[in-house]
Amino acid sequence: MLETLTKGFRAARQRLSGEAQVQESDIDDALREVRMSLLEADVEFRVTKQFLAKVKESVLGETVKLKAKVRGRKQKVTVGEHFVKACLDELTALMGEPDSSLSFAKKGPTCIMMAGLQGSGKTTTVGKLARFLATQHKKKPLLVAADVYRPAAIEQLKVLGRQLDMPVYSDDSGGPPAIAERAYKEAMTRGRDVVIIDTAGRLAID
Repeated sequence: MLETLTKGFRAARQRLSGEAQVQESDIDDALREVRMSLLEADVEFRVTKQFLAKVKESVLGETVKLKAKVRGRKQKVTVGEHFVKACLDELTALMGEPDSSLSFAKKGPTCIMMAGLQGSGKTTTVGKLARFLATQHKKKPLLVAADVYRPAAIEQLKVLGRQLDMPVYSDDSGGPPAIAERAYKEAMTRGRDVVIIDTAGRLAID
């Protein structure tokens, strides 16, 4: 996704001229490039439309200083670079400030669901996350094998559980939601305060 966006922004910058004031005619082609890159990256259409409207509002009619001081040195600044910066600022605002902190449930076990593409390392990450929570946060995780489509994933999680000396919940009956629900009850019964659910991988088109 990020690679697609990078290509779109690069193409947009190349389309923009070095004029000092941003005109609507200057940014129409650039906005089209960014729109295509966002849609190709599977960003929802309404989100894309709102994003581009905010970018257009923020840059349209602005006068861009063609020279700026960067670390005490004068450098040329083009309208294209100003446009790309406006896009990145809006993306940052859209995605929110980075927050890597963990929020634990005040009552009952905290549930963490692993989701992602096939082969992206979800099951391995479950083990790493469980170890991190146990050592750094003094938590007692319960690992849940909810990938019912890949039998090797269940066995892999059980091996990780044995290596980490942590319980693994697996259930052959019902789908992943039912398994997760029963695992949550199992965690409460066994006094486990974190439930980490390993799910089946998704295809890129899903």
